[in-house]
Amino acid sequence: MMTSLNTMLRKLPAWLIYLVSALWAGWMFWLGLTGGLGVEPINALERAYGELALKLMILGLMVTPLRKWVGLNLMKFRRAIGLSAFFFVVAHFMVWAVLDVQSVARVWEEIVKRPYVTVGMLSFVMLIPLAVTSNNRMVKRLGAVTWRNLHKLTYPAAVLGGIHYLWLVKGFQLEPIIYLGVICGLLAVRRFGTRQVTAA
Repeated sequence: MMTSLNTMLRKLPAWLIYLVSALWAGWMFWLGLTGGLGVEPINALERAYGELALKLMILGLMVTPLRKWVGLNLMKFRRAIGLSAFFFVVAHFMVWAVLDVQSVARVWEEIVKRPYVTVGMLSFVMLIPLAVTSNNRMVKRLGAVTWRNLHKLTYPAAVLGGIHYLWLVKGFQLEPIIYLGVICGLLAVRRFGTRQVTAA
């Protein structure tokens, strides 16, 4: 069954992920403009973009474990997943900075003053070099080893993104706890698996 699924996935182009991401982002923005996101459309849009960014980051972290433990091969989609995650992080930030805060001075003030914003910005900054180098030309220029080491920033960026979401929500909510738990679990599995291979 997994072989059939992998065969089907190989026939799908990776650019479909970019297309679906762009269409969904545009649709959510349209809903915000037309009143489809409730009485606080800016907050709803900001949260929707941020949540999808975090989900895509988690999916990106799951690509290798899924191939190793389940046999599901999503490797051809990993770059598109990562870049789409970055796109939604940028969208999340822009909605917050331009539509919500509406002031460069206040943006900086919020980053310095509020820990959950500080953590979110650290995650964002870590993702920038990953997005810039997510192409074959940069892999060749940096070299495979340097490129892989640089892209290990994915792990702390994902953890900080999970913490940002957990601190952002008001009151006890299960969803951000689950996201952060899944991220930490995936990193633990990766670390344990690496040690196991080294020991063998």
